[in-house]
This record gives sequence, C-alpha cells and structure tokens, in this order.
Amino acid sequence: MADEPQERPGRSAQRTDVRRLPEKQVRDVAALHAILDEAVVASVGIAVDGQPFVLPMACARDGDHLLLHGSTGSRLMRAIAAGTPICVSVTHLDGLVYARSAFESSMRYRSATVLGVATAVPADERLHALEVLTEHLLPGRWAELRAPHAKELAATSVLRVPLAEWSVKVGAGFGDDPDEDLDEPVWAGMLPMRVTYGDPVDAPDLGPGRPVPGHVTGLPDPGQG
Repeated sequence: MADEPQERPGRSAQRTDVRRLPEKQVRDVAALHAILDEAVVASVGIAVDGQPFVLPMACARDGDHLLLHGSTGSRLMRAIAAGTPICVSVTHLDGLVYARSAFESSMRYRSATVLGVATAVPADERLHALEVLTEHLLPGRWAELRAPHAKELAATSVLRVPLAEWSVKVGAGFGDDPDEDLDEPVWAGMLPMRVTYGDPVDAPDLGPGRPVPGHVTGLPDPGQG
C-alpha cells in the first residue's frame, strides 16, 4: 500500500523512484503538498544505535518544509534535531477494494514519503511555526488562545524537514482480476472511506456561558475543504 523501498538517485533529487508498482507513482509536487496538507499526523522513522523507531508526530506543511512537533525532553526528538536521517510517511485511506480473490483485493490510498535531515526551528521563528501547526490542526484557534508562556516554549521542540527528496504513490483503481475470475459468483467493487468529525463535547471543567465557537462547529471534514 504505502511506498516501497525506493531508488535514491541522490540527496539533491526532488523525487525518489517507487520500485513496487511504479505505475502508481505521481511526480507532481502539488500532489505531495495536497497529501501533506490533509495530514495531521506523520509517522517518522529513525534508527538510533541500530534500533529502529517509528514515531507518530503532529505535522503541518510550511511552504517547502514539513514541520514536526514534539517535546524537548524526548531523546528521539533530540536525535532527529542532531541530524540523524529520517523517513517521514503519510498515508490517507480512501476506500477498500473488493476483488474476486484475496490476492487482488486492496485499498485506495494516497501516500507520501519524505527522506531527509530535520533541523530545529530557530528560537526567533518558533512562535510562527507553532502558529502554523496550531492553525493546521485547529483552524481558527490561534487568535483565541493566550500567548504561550516562556516555559511552554522551552519545553516544545519544532523541527522542519525540507521537501527535497520525496515520492508520492496513489492507488485509485478497482481490483485487477484476471479474466478467469470474472465469472466468480462474488461481488466486486469499492467501499469508500473518509475521516469525519463527531459532535463537540464540552470539557468537564468548562464554565458557563462558553458556547462552542464557530471555527469548531464549522470545521469541514478532512479532505472536504
């Protein structure tokens, strides 16, 4: 489903080549941006002292960089900030593909992989980066919040990864059943999937006279705007 190991023509390359099912590769940078802009969590892979880790991190695209958010107390965040190469992966599931055999059954998906070295956002740019992250995750919220305390800023790490080496892979079809299976007495097709929001739930310690704001009730479903 997600990107397989790729040929890497060089760290300066804009794209890496998908080796498995290369016909599903999309080479348009706009497709990369669309996948990242829809994501709120990225899976970040890193190897430290020979031990691989995959970490879920809040993310947001800021121009030609991907921002990653975590704690300054995290050993792995410090390792990433120190220059350890990472692999960032984002996948959106769009549907389940039902074929006439388990082998041909699959998923509809859009996936992006970014390879590179992250750097810490400088202190004088960190507030802007936090605003970008907050507005991506919670649109309309930043203007309502109090300013971050110095202690909170000191405890927060924001890293950025250049979108310089990447690949995009999209599965958008139906099952590729062989001719001999077309007469099998089973249904074949696709079941769409999408992420949606439920009804807002008040915090148990919320005081009176604090209605749910419009930027929460009016938030469009992910991928729908």
